[in-house]
Amino acid sequence: MGANRAGSIGGVADIDLVFKAYDIRGRTDNGELDAALAEQVGAAFVQLTGGEQVAVGWDCRLSSPELSRAFIAGVTSQGADVLALGEVPTDVVYYVSGSRSVPGAAITASHNPPEYNGIKLCRAGAAPVGADTGLAEIKRMVIEGVARGPGGGRVERIDPIPGYVDHLLSVVDPEAIEPLLVAVDGGNGMAGVVVPTVFERIPARLAGLYLEPDGTFPNHPADPLQPENLTDLVRLVRARSADLGVAFDGDADRAFFIDDQGEPLSGSTTTALIARWFLARNPGAKIVHNLITSRAVPETIRAHGGVPVRTRVGHSFIKQVMAETGAVFGGEHSGHYYFAANYRADSGMLAMLVLLQVLSEAGRPLSELRKEVEPYVASGEINLRVADREAAIEKVAAAFPDAEIDRLDGLTVSWEDRWFNLRPSNTEPLVRLNVEGPTREAVDELVEKVKTLVEGS
Repeated sequence: MGANRAGSIGGVADIDLVFKAYDIRGRTDNGELDAALAEQVGAAFVQLTGGEQVAVGWDCRLSSPELSRAFIAGVTSQGADVLALGEVPTDVVYYVSGSRSVPGAAITASHNPPEYNGIKLCRAGAAPVGADTGLAEIKRMVIEGVARGPGGGRVERIDPIPGYVDHLLSVVDPEAIEPLLVAVDGGNGMAGVVVPTVFERIPARLAGLYLEPDGTFPNHPADPLQPENLTDLVRLVRARSADLGVAFDGDADRAFFIDDQGEPLSGSTTTALIARWFLARNPGAKIVHNLITSRAVPETIRAHGGVPVRTRVGHSFIKQVMAETGAVFGGEHSGHYYFAANYRADSGMLAMLVLLQVLSEAGRPLSELRKEVEPYVASGEINLRVADREAAIEKVAAAFPDAEIDRLDGLTVSWEDRWFNLRPSNTEPLVRLNVEGPTREAVDELVEKVKTLVEGS
């Protein structure tokens, strides 16, 4: 354990590759992320948190058993005990971390292809661990060599699912949910571990698709952010005349929704609908949204008596701002939804349950309900490859002297009726563009103008 990682397989260059802004993630088929690194991260995590007990869960990827065993070995080498949760969604790890006040780790690569894996970490109470909140320190310890521990930690296998489902159903009112038909695509990821149990406890009816966990993801990638991965679910919604479609990503911390006409909802639309539900129960509450959500989100929050709180993109920022402001809910355009009643952690399953109660109480189809919070047209996120990200952003900023400029996260350029955000990727030579405006023509025109500037830089 004391060996310097820089002298082992992979080396410092690979360490830089796998330590991301919010988690650890890399390929397992080429040595980027291996058991040796996972063991060292487990040991360093105990030293970082001082935890006497760590909750560890993992997803269904073929590499997850080996990586989870190695991570657990690292934890126990430091004298800390492990609560082994088995194959579970990431938000189950957050539930155990929050309810038992212990640090947690999920061995998962979320929506990435099968050859990837990763490690998501949280402190006791499901508090986030990102680059600025401990991940950089873990990286430093791994590079320098993690100090050898006393050993002797024990491993206890527990079944967290019953308590987790009870917890979810304490946030919503199961009796208020109507017997709606819900089409659920688990993407052969971790949602299938809990979806049937959840539907046994609510009046809504389940039409399941790809609920069997399979780390090869044989039917489609477990990334519902990509429209092509929603094709089967859209077909099922329309064929069964379902009231709602739900697609989960690989570790089920994100959920994407399809209305009764088979049309996908953006994360902004879902955020606005759920925000209204919370504000009806918590008048005047604060709601957090990231800066690439639609303008309709803060406008909806204000219209219903709430206080919108704008933040950077990324779960560690959302959770931190929720803690600082006492916000009851937070939403991201990417399909992450955070709940104060869920230890400020994100949960795709809880978002689904709240949306089911929203639909049940409204007594109207989602295809109608969504129109109340969708006054604008959006481009969706567009990735633009560029050699010098900062130079490209500055060139774009200089091209719009008449606009309002905001530098909270990359560059946001705003006018009265339209805006765009251009921000650098954390991991790739890309800038990510999001545009919103009053019409499709206005959005397309602004997209082309920004693309021309970026591609010419």
